[in-house]
Amino acid sequence: MEQNINSEIMDKLTKVCLCKAIPRSVIKKAIKNGARTVEEVQRATGAGSGGCKGRRCTPKIEELLKQELDKE
Repeated sequence: MEQNINSEIMDKLTKVCLCKAIPRSVIKKAIKNGARTVEEVQRATGAGSGGCKGRRCTPKIEELLKQELDKE
């Protein structure tokens, strides 16, 4: 139980998209709500629309998509 709470806290604190300050929890929620591609996640969350145009967050989003979809 404690591990789950800690990972939820870390998901809220860990920024995936630094330009738009979008945390991992928001990305995971978009995936849980049906986003299945980087583009769908970006549309749902606004990630990738900052100054770097997704150069920094796209690989992180791809990894989260793989992790979350492998759980299903």
